[in-house]
Amino acid sequence: MDTPLIVYDTPAGEYHPGACNIGPAEIARRRSVGLLGVAAAAALAVALVALGAPTAARWLVAVPLAGGAVGLLQARFRFCAAYGLAGVSNFGPLGDVRRVEDVAARRADRAKAAAIVVAGAAIGIAGALALVLLPL
Repeated sequence: MDTPLIVYDTPAGEYHPGACNIGPAEIARRRSVGLLGVAAAAALAVALVALGAPTAARWLVAVPLAGGAVGLLQARFRFCAAYGLAGVSNFGPLGDVRRVEDVAARRADRAKAAAIVVAGAAIGIAGALALVLLPL
């Protein structure tokens, strides 16, 4: 019996419902955006702490951190959440999307997109909570 493909084992350039809907150019874009979001969250955290901002203000870190986490998760899973929700995929140049025609495939893509967004939000909230709980 063959072992099923694990998400990160899917070949780049091949659409797999709920597993892979973007190719190398789109993956690189998501990775860059993800790293930018994490860097922005770190810079915001340092600024809030350095300025002695109220503890409640530290929750603001959740926004860029969640955005960065979503970007990095999309790159890792080779799956764009927005494309999954829109029912499209792209394995060519940036922005060259193709419609996913199969209804079951679109449903699987929406589920994967939702999971990525929820995971990113959880990471953002967890990071902000850690900053809020820091004894400063």
